[in-house]
Amino acid sequence: MSQGVAIVFPGQGSQSIGMLELYFSKEKKFNYVFDQSKEVLGVDFKDLILNGTSEDLSPTEITQPLMLTANNAIWECLEIQPEQVVVMAGHSLGEFSALVAAKSLTFEDALTLVSSRAKFMQEAVPEGEGAIAAIIGLTYKDLNSICQSISDEGSLVELANINSSNQIVVSGAKEAIDVAIQRSTEAGAKRAVLLPMSVPAHCALMKPAAEKFKTALSSIEIQEPKCNVIQNVDASITKDVLKISENLISQIYSPVRWTDIMDSFNELTLGRCIECGPGKVLSGLMKRALKDIQIISLDNYESFLDKESLI
Repeated sequence: MSQGVAIVFPGQGSQSIGMLELYFSKEKKFNYVFDQSKEVLGVDFKDLILNGTSEDLSPTEITQPLMLTANNAIWECLEIQPEQVVVMAGHSLGEFSALVAAKSLTFEDALTLVSSRAKFMQEAVPEGEGAIAAIIGLTYKDLNSICQSISDEGSLVELANINSSNQIVVSGAKEAIDVAIQRSTEAGAKRAVLLPMSVPAHCALMKPAAEKFKTALSSIEIQEPKCNVIQNVDASITKDVLKISENLISQIYSPVRWTDIMDSFNELTLGRCIECGPGKVLSGLMKRALKDIQIISLDNYESFLDKESLI
């Protein structure tokens, strides 16, 4: 392996009805991971994906464990060891998939954690009182200034996902998000749109959820990762299990620093970055952020079939 490989795992928003259909029809190991998930949680995600509706997949309590299952089902099919990978990262929820792949968490423990995490997040803010919006075309500085001015007026809105230099997701109280959309548009944003998510993740409204999650996490044993994992909260690598645990807790109410993670990738000697999960959201972000690195999405089953050449 002349140049290194990075693996990234997507989070909420990458799910869709009928996704990964060829994996279901052709890969036994893929189906086995979904069977494991059904055994642990009692929910048939395979049936929801293949026979359900978009509405069936949209509740946070379904989406989070479903995405973990889909991501790690593809990872298992790759049949590679974490030691063969230079670095892993996951976007928001995807960080749990990275830690499972790196053998820091067992899949069963991660499923239980993610299911609890989703429940706590859903409970933290009553339905309809929180919102999330994507703002495209404003700088971090300008958008942060808008959010701070709205929050100073008494209704919270914060930067939640810093996906690229001009694509940022904001999260907070519904009325604050509505004002942020209006002011962002007035400030010259190319697009400012409400996203179909009821839970305002990665903002201070999620601190009660983080407290409950801390208790759930205390009963889980985290191992030292078998490869480098860059976490969302501080965009840094650590093998310290206590720090990994602290970062997973604060991630719930802190911004996803994806641009900083991509900067870290650019400092490594990487030949390719593989998005291991449904959709191509992270592939699109990586194509814009990474220099001279091949980007591969395993949402495409044809790319997976060439797995011998991926590592």
